[in-house]
Amino acid sequence: MKNSKSLTGLAKKLRANPTNAESVLWAKLCSRQLEGAKFRRQQQIDNYIVDFVCFDRKLIIEIDGGQHNEASFTEKDTKRTNHLEQKGYRVLRYWNNDVLQNIDGVVYNILEVLNK
Repeated sequence: MKNSKSLTGLAKKLRANPTNAESVLWAKLCSRQLEGAKFRRQQQIDNYIVDFVCFDRKLIIEIDGGQHNEASFTEKDTKRTNHLEQKGYRVLRYWNNDVLQNIDGVVYNILEVLNK
């Protein structure tokens, strides 16, 4: 388990070096473009760093690469999602390919959740 300072440093590094999929989605989430929701990227929540979070709407968005298909990642992702949901967050997960090849569909889905 990492301490808070090391997670903060890691979050800063992740913000400075986003994946292509994260950059594409961030371009749609930043500046309150979706229903006025303020998203932040690479934020620490407890012992986790989430890709995107809207604290006001309690919504987390995770962008997953192919490694998340492996059993070890699947177990960690399930544990992580359960923990975040217990804190009252809704967690949406999208594959990198979905974001890169169907950004309009991803944004539409996020808007549906924001409007619930």
